[in-house]
This record gives sequence, structure tokens and C-alpha cells, in this order.
Amino acid sequence: MVSNKPHSQSIIFNDYGYSQEKLLDLYSSMLKPRMIEEKMLILLRQGKISKWFSGIGQEAISVGVTKAMQEDEYILPMHRNLGVFTSRNIPLNRLFSQWQGKASGFTKGRDRSFHFGTQEYKIVGMISHLGPQMGVADGIALGHILKNEQKVSAVFTGEGGTSEGDFHEALNIASVWDLPVLFCIENNGYGLSTPTTEQFRCKDLADRGAGYGMESHIIDGNNILEVYEKISGITESMRVNPRPVLIEFKTFRMRGHEEASGTKYVPQELMDEWEQKDPIMNFQQHLYDKGILDDEILNEIRKDIQAEIDENLQLAFSENSIESNSTKELNDVFEKFVYQEVSADSEKENIRYVDAISRALKESVQRHDNLVLMGQDIADYGGVFKITEGFSEEFGKDRIRNTPICESAIVGTAMGLSINGMKAMVEMQFSDFVSSGFNPIVNYLAKVKYRWDQNADVVIRMPCGGGVGAGPFHSQTNEAWFTKIPGLKVVYPAFPYDAKGLLNTAFNDPNPVLFFEHKALYRSIRQDVPVDYYTLPFGKASIIKEGSQASIITYGAGVHWALEIIEEMGYNNVELIDLRSLQPLDINSICESVTKTGKAIILTEDSLFGSLASEIAALISENCFESLDAPVMRVGSLETPIPFAQNLEKEYLPKDRFRDKLQDLIEY
Repeated sequence: MVSNKPHSQSIIFNDYGYSQEKLLDLYSSMLKPRMIEEKMLILLRQGKISKWFSGIGQEAISVGVTKAMQEDEYILPMHRNLGVFTSRNIPLNRLFSQWQGKASGFTKGRDRSFHFGTQEYKIVGMISHLGPQMGVADGIALGHILKNEQKVSAVFTGEGGTSEGDFHEALNIASVWDLPVLFCIENNGYGLSTPTTEQFRCKDLADRGAGYGMESHIIDGNNILEVYEKISGITESMRVNPRPVLIEFKTFRMRGHEEASGTKYVPQELMDEWEQKDPIMNFQQHLYDKGILDDEILNEIRKDIQAEIDENLQLAFSENSIESNSTKELNDVFEKFVYQEVSADSEKENIRYVDAISRALKESVQRHDNLVLMGQDIADYGGVFKITEGFSEEFGKDRIRNTPICESAIVGTAMGLSINGMKAMVEMQFSDFVSSGFNPIVNYLAKVKYRWDQNADVVIRMPCGGGVGAGPFHSQTNEAWFTKIPGLKVVYPAFPYDAKGLLNTAFNDPNPVLFFEHKALYRSIRQDVPVDYYTLPFGKASIIKEGSQASIITYGAGVHWALEIIEEMGYNNVELIDLRSLQPLDINSICESVTKTGKAIILTEDSLFGSLASEIAALISENCFESLDAPVMRVGSLETPIPFAQNLEKEYLPKDRFRDKLQDLIEY
């Protein structure tokens, strides 16, 4: 509780020639979040909010950094940075409603506390996984650079978060690309209950900047004037001379990780020492000593803040509990996308699958001047499959960007570009490597629209599949990892014509799209493809072959295996469905076919357990049961990792087993 009583000053302040109005503004800006927190702790005990992460004792950092930033510069705070939100003058009733899960909050009750963002106030909220937001700050800063804007993005983390791989990846990217990101580490002594002595061995976290060739500074995080003055100077310099800067703020967490944690694990002498360094009480005493603040002025400041808190709390409390329904919830998972059909002229050229991908990329870069392509070796080298060969010469290295080997932070960077009004593509050199970027895809890209109405305009290309002797780490077809994640679209074409049209649509769609490209098809499949730009819709399967004897449902390389075996076995009356789009899935075409034929077999290159084939089989059983004349059959790869040797891989893949299973189904 902040009082008017004299406080023994433990912090030495330099006023830097600031006016009395500026000094009082900085003081009241710290006092406001402190008073809100004191009220929230009461409400927490009363059960009127569900959880609280206290920033008491750290207000100088949030307030000082935010005040030093321009209002249209993005800040990516964490759950102890209430001062960021209040210093951006977010209406308190909206903050209070957010914490109570009401409609006037920023997430429609879908996320809690500080897990939200708002474009209106240029704040990008955290996710509980902490690290991914570091890469998002990179993407926002990259967007500023590409738009020739002299802007800085600031991102917060705690000392605990600096142990995450995303932290190191993000610093590396920012350093290599000279991105104007202010990396703010709040070193507050503990990661939940783990002290810094058990988290890292370097003397100061700022030392880590040297490993990335990055400028770094240590700042007393409890000294509001030092924070504001130094960050103002640093950010002003960064706008003129774009570069990343790492800041370590020395501070302390005076309450538990969250209120349920308590602080029993903290030695009392440490608590007593830092209590004497309270940023508000020390600055208050300094202002008293300077004759800038007195009891009358302080009481007036407190009265105004308290009135604002009480008035806005009443607004939040009087708001009805949020109401919703399944239709509204489902409609907010994806950004609205109105597909526009673009038909090509009649001129066609016989090209390979790999050429179709390359041409779609080139046409989309030409069509969308805000589209950035990122990936390992995709610039001068043209990528390992030479799909982007010549792109950097034509479009420049700003838009065709080689990346370090850091899949997670690059996905985060793509997200940041989207937040800053741009489009991004990330090429996973092999789809297997997406495991290193899995977290931001499924926890950030997939959820961000539903959480706080921010779309993720990102395409992730996934060269995948076996049959090329590449072994366990370069051969997976891992689409099922993503088809079950709400918020992601998954596309998997089998032919050059589909690949070009669907990839063009992926870049028009403002939602995250996982675009799977089977490596074995790259140079083995040719087709007549329109020379001009065209699009194809998601969620619409292709009927490759019509028939009434049985329905074969497949995608990717499975389509070509099925065509070969149908011809080999003389099954001229089966229906073959190429799904093309896995999420959204064309359930209607599947059910219409199975209702007509009475028999269904699903072929996937994936192993069966937990595969998309299993989900389709369940959908058929649920929706077409009365039309079935045989059990729904599935064929997939062996339940093993993918082997390297040709004979082993041949046994692993389902092609030969499909031949036998199809015969069983036809003869059933």
C-alpha cells in the first residue's frame, strides 16, 4: 500500500532536467497500476476475479518503457506489465471486463488476464508459452523496415524466459537482420520458485547480447527516471539506426508468481532489502524532497485514480455475463475469407509439379506486394528443391529471405509480419522439421483469431512424403498433426494444376495455411497447366474417376498409387476421390460417393492410428451407415518410423497393401 508517510530513500535519482509536470506524470503513471493491483488483490480474495499475476515493485519498467515508446509503436508485454496497458490509456472498464471474462474485454471471454492484444492500442498480448512472442516482435520490426517506417517494437520477457530456445532464436534473427527490436528482460529474481542461481550461470543476462553481436545495457528497473531516460535515448537511436538492443532490468518480484504461489520460498532478508527499493515509494520521497509533491497534491492524485477505478469497476460489474452460442464461436475461429474465382486463359503448358509450385509462388509475390517469403537457403541458392531459384534477383532479398536454422522464431516472425499488415510464407525445408516450429503454429497462429480477433496471414509450405529414400527425418507426411487443430487450414494437392491454383488461393486467404507438397511428385508428375494466374477453392474434392462399385478416398501420392492399381487390376467402375483440401474437408463429396457405391476405402501415406483416414472412416460410419454394404476399410503405412533402405521403405509404404485391401473390398 502506497502511503504519504516518509520513506527512507534507497534509490538515487537524476531528474535529467525534466519539468515538474513530466515528473508528476511519471509518478502518477506508476501509482495508477499499483492502486489497480491493490484493488485486484482484494477482488481476488472475494472471488470476483479468477487469477492475478502481480507486478507490484516492477511498475517503473512497464511505465518507463511505454512512455519512451511512440504511441503507434508495438509493445509485447507479459502478465506483470499492467503499466504498459494503463500507460497506453486503455479504458479501465475494458481491462476489468477482460479480467472477468465479459464481452467488453478484448477476448470475448475466451482468454484471461493479460493474454490478449489490441491493434487499437498497439499491444500484442502474450501466450503462456512465453518465448514465441520474441519472434513475433521480430516480425513486427521487419514489417517496419520493409515499409520504410522508423519504428521500434518492444518485447518483454522474464529472466526465466531467457532459457527458452525461442529467446535465443529471436535474438539471432534480430541481430542478423538488423531489426529494431528492444528486448526487455525483467530480471526479478525468480522463475516461479526457481532462483536465478538455478537458471543461468552468466553474471548478467545482458552479457548474452555479446553472443549475438548485439548492443546490451543493464538498467536499474526500480528507478523510473533511469528507465525512462535511457530507453528514450536508445529507442530514438534505434529509429535512426535500426538494430536490436538487449536490456536487462534489475528488479524484484515482491509477490508470488501468481497469488496462489505465495513467497515462502524467498528469504525474508531479500524481501526486506527490495522493499526498501520500492520504485514508487522512493520516487515519491524524491518528489517530496524536491518540493514537487506534497500531501495535498498526492491526495488529489490518489483521489482521481481511485475515482477512475471505482467508476470503471462499476461499469464492469454491471455488465451482464457473456452470452454465446456454438455458431458464434465457430464463426470466430477463422478470419472471414470470401473466395474469388480467378479463371485462366486457355493457353496451357505441360509442366512438372515442382514448376507449378514455383510459378504460383512467383505469381503471388507479384500479385501481393506485401508478401515476404522466408526459409532456409531459399534466396540465392533457390531452396533445396530449387523452387525459388532466381527469385532473389527478381524480387530482392528483402522479400526473399534466407533464414537461420530457427523454425520456431521464424514462424513467430511470420506472425509478427501479419500483425503489421503483411503476408508471410515460411518454407519448412522438409515437413519433418516443423516439429521445431510446432509450438507457435498450434498455439499462436491457430488460436490468435479466436482469442483476440487478430488473423495470421501465413502460409507454411511443407515438402513431405516418402518413396525417395530419405529416411526417418526427411520423409514424414505429418498432416494429421495439424488437421485436428482448430484455426489451421491444411491443403495437400496431388497434381500440378491443383498445386498452382490452391497455392494461389492460400496466399489470398488471410488465415494460416499448411500447404503440403509431396517430394516424390515434384519431378515425376506432369500436367497441362494454365500459363496465367488462377485460383481453386479450398474444401472441394476432385472426382478423378467416377464409378459405382466402391469409393476410394485419398490424397497426395495416394492418388497416383490408386490410379496405377485401378488400371493394373482392371477396376473400371470404382470412384476415386482426391481430397486436395484436408481442412476444410469436403465431407459432402465423400458422403455422396459412399452413399452411391455402398463401399469405402481410405488410403493414406500416414500411419493409421490417429490419422486423417481414421477420422474420415468415422465420419463415413456416422453419416452413411445405412448405405454401407461392407465395413469401411483403411490402408496406411506401418506403425514404425520411415526406414531408409529401398526394400524397407517399400514395405513401410501402403501401396502394395492397398492392392490387396481394395480387392477384399470389391469382393466383399
